[in-house]
Amino acid sequence: MMPFGGMAARVERDRLRAEGLGEHNNAIKYLNQDYEALKQQCIESGTLFRDPQFPAGPSALGFKELGPHSSKTRGVEWKRPSELVDDPQFIVGGATRTDICQGALGDCWLLAAIGSLTLNEELLHRVVPHGQSFQEDYAGIFHFQIWQFGEWVDVVVDDQLPTKDGELLFVHSAECTEFWSALLEKAYAKLNGCYESLSGGSTTEGFEDFTGGVAEMYDLKRPPRNMGHIIRKALERGSLLGCSIDITSAFDMEAVTFKKLVKGHAYSVTAFRDVNYRGQQEQLIRIRNPWGQVEWTGAWSDGSAEWNNIDPDEREELQLKMEDGEFWMSFRDFMREFSRLEICNLTPDALTKDELSRWHTQVFEGTWRRGSTAGGCRNHPATFWINPQFKIKLLEEDDDPGDDEVACSFLVALMQKHRRRERRVGGDMHTIGFAVYEAQGMQNVHLKKDFFLRNQSRARSETFINLREVSNQIRLPPGEYIIVPSTFEPHKEADFVLRVFTEKQSDTAELDEEISADLADEEEITEDDIEDSFKNMFQQLAGEDMEISVFELRTILNRVISRHKDLKTDGFSLDSCRNMVNLMDKDGSARLGLVEFQILWNKIRSWLTIFRQYDLDKSGTMSSYEMRMALESAGFKLNNKLHQVVVARYADNDMGVDFDNFVCCLLKLETMFRFFRSMDPEGTGTAVMNLSEWLLLTMCG
Repeated sequence: MMPFGGMAARVERDRLRAEGLGEHNNAIKYLNQDYEALKQQCIESGTLFRDPQFPAGPSALGFKELGPHSSKTRGVEWKRPSELVDDPQFIVGGATRTDICQGALGDCWLLAAIGSLTLNEELLHRVVPHGQSFQEDYAGIFHFQIWQFGEWVDVVVDDQLPTKDGELLFVHSAECTEFWSALLEKAYAKLNGCYESLSGGSTTEGFEDFTGGVAEMYDLKRPPRNMGHIIRKALERGSLLGCSIDITSAFDMEAVTFKKLVKGHAYSVTAFRDVNYRGQQEQLIRIRNPWGQVEWTGAWSDGSAEWNNIDPDEREELQLKMEDGEFWMSFRDFMREFSRLEICNLTPDALTKDELSRWHTQVFEGTWRRGSTAGGCRNHPATFWINPQFKIKLLEEDDDPGDDEVACSFLVALMQKHRRRERRVGGDMHTIGFAVYEAQGMQNVHLKKDFFLRNQSRARSETFINLREVSNQIRLPPGEYIIVPSTFEPHKEADFVLRVFTEKQSDTAELDEEISADLADEEEITEDDIEDSFKNMFQQLAGEDMEISVFELRTILNRVISRHKDLKTDGFSLDSCRNMVNLMDKDGSARLGLVEFQILWNKIRSWLTIFRQYDLDKSGTMSSYEMRMALESAGFKLNNKLHQVVVARYADNDMGVDFDNFVCCLLKLETMFRFFRSMDPEGTGTAVMNLSEWLLLTMCG
């Protein structure tokens, strides 16, 4: 359950976002560290910055393979560049692909993305801000701007880097005096908790975090017919491209093929050219290995015979330095040897359209929480409907001349948040995906189980996969559709970002319930309306004072409920009985008289009927998602966030809700709604209360 302070902080963050915080020109200061202020403090005090938020030491390296007891970290020393070379430089002669050579960390996916970034100076300096130096105003502090889950963050690092035997342990430049790439890797490690969290991944992850763009993946064994055109155009538009060879077993990881390509390893694609070879056009593609070495040895490799048969000027222009990690190969060989191509589009439509235009973009944040909003995929019909739902209204068809089918293009990208940080405690990426349903004319409320049982999806993610993001381009006729993002299995918890890119203007919104309560008018009954048998029972229970205390109420309810063998319960607690007395006590005596007890008894009997109706498997308890329907049947409509709170408060570890907890939940809701309405008699939706009233509400609740 989110504490009040946490809720207030979230409201404040939403307000700042609305004012542009998180945009690239107004990046969020990660961990509230202000680069300029910290640097100035160091300059004035004559000290070099030491980052208290990411201190140089074992915890920054890792937890398992790079943990404190690993042989890989034995002998590691943290040194500043000035302790490694005489004249350290931030960037030498401009940032280039050869500035990025992999060290003792399996983050080739990240380095392939950084390598592609160097091909676009404007993009590079969004991530690596100008004006950083080891000479002018040097204070041992640097900063980088990285996109994270819908917003740009400014990450500060000190320049203490892990070394072994006097050399950088991780990424380094072929130019040994240059350190921008090592410091960028450190900033990325800080964002993800430690260096080891960067081990293993998809190049698209790095692509997106350096651009805020959206990535797509192509299976080169089943490519579109115009794959070469797509690559050429993507490079022309400044998109970032990565490629890899799939592995079939763990033994294949980083195995080197006969012609010196590395399996399971991330390469960047850096150029695509046509050359005149023996009177015919030959398509060539240029690839870079982030290791800075180990290159393709087949046709068109460095020094191969094919280069002797093209124009000398062209050869001079295209040929590369030997064994620098970058090489040419024919496009045919590329398609045969590589398995996967990843493209990060700064304008996604550049892939399929010759003219430049912007996608209309909507970004939503959501959560999957066990028992309330983590329903799993469509294989789990009992819970699938509880996942968050988003409605998209496609208003105009595409401008596709010659296309007989009237359709609207849109791209859905689902990204799970902060999963690398979970590795330290045994977590990792969930398997995620989404489905799209037609919902023409449906109201903007969360759709229930019956809808999904009656309707098939119109589109879905190609696969559920344990990557940070899955994305798909989809074409559907104009209309209204529901996007349901989910994990593959139910009850998997994570936060996510859903991005929807539409070619034409569209309306998009999260489907959620309007919070409301259908409260019956207070029962107007007198003692004359009460049956004699009930009066006699009450007299026996209440004793001479004819009033029931909290303690007596607990005894009565638990005695009655124990007779219902079909209900599982651990009994009503004193706190829940106090809530009942608070709700029903009209004269302030802190006890229940005959009429008050009769009204309470009627409520409990009504709620027992609802409980039995929604205990679908007759187990004596309700599941948390059955409870969601039961609360609505009792007159309470709650949004997803409130359902998360309810489940956290009233469900057990197995996501079950027994009868006493169900009653306590309904009592709490009724009390809160009635109190609010008493403070808002005009029904404006806003209540004003003083401190005394607030304390009365919270202490009694």
